[in-house]
Amino acid sequence: MDLKQLTRKQKQFFEYIREYYQDNGIWPTYREIADEFGFKSPNSVTQNLQALVRKGFLVKGDDGEYLLPEELSRQDEGSAEGIPVRGIIAAGYLQEAVEANLGKITLQHLLPGLDKIYALRVSGYSMRDTGVMDGDFVLLMDDDVKDGDIGAVLYNGETSLKRIYYGPNGLRLEPANDAYSNIMIEPDIFEEVRILGKYIGHVNRSGFYRQRPD
Repeated sequence: MDLKQLTRKQKQFFEYIREYYQDNGIWPTYREIADEFGFKSPNSVTQNLQALVRKGFLVKGDDGEYLLPEELSRQDEGSAEGIPVRGIIAAGYLQEAVEANLGKITLQHLLPGLDKIYALRVSGYSMRDTGVMDGDFVLLMDDDVKDGDIGAVLYNGETSLKRIYYGPNGLRLEPANDAYSNIMIEPDIFEEVRILGKYIGHVNRSGFYRQRPD
């Protein structure tokens, strides 16, 4: 890639993202990018990302996410990868070791219903006490969200990840951090409230954390 194709600000923007990814293995959040460059709106981040896509320095993945070219190549290389199963181990009395190639554990094994799961990047700390922190990726399933479940809500163009309680006139969204207050949603007839998905776990630099089943 010839960085001369970029303006000075685009070059700084691209190099910040690439260096952050190389150092951390994940992208910076929109908030981190906006703070780094003094943007007042997330739209400025999106506009810069789109400019880099047009010039071939970023690509769009199958799910519409922005990717560095090296991320796309790694996805292609790792699409058939999994965790090798190398044999059998006893969980009772001592038994003779059995070594064998028993295939691989894939995402399908780790996340049943994979076709109904997607991820969102978290911005903020309102769910801190559940272990979900700013910059983490939450895994959401397109499934029923019961009273008291954690889920993602869309209301009047704004989203939030909270524990959801149903009331006669709407929803109560409860945070998991005492620094935040409950959010009450009592929409009128013209307002739309959508529950985007049920929280089933999250991923960060430390690993993968699965929500315990009810």
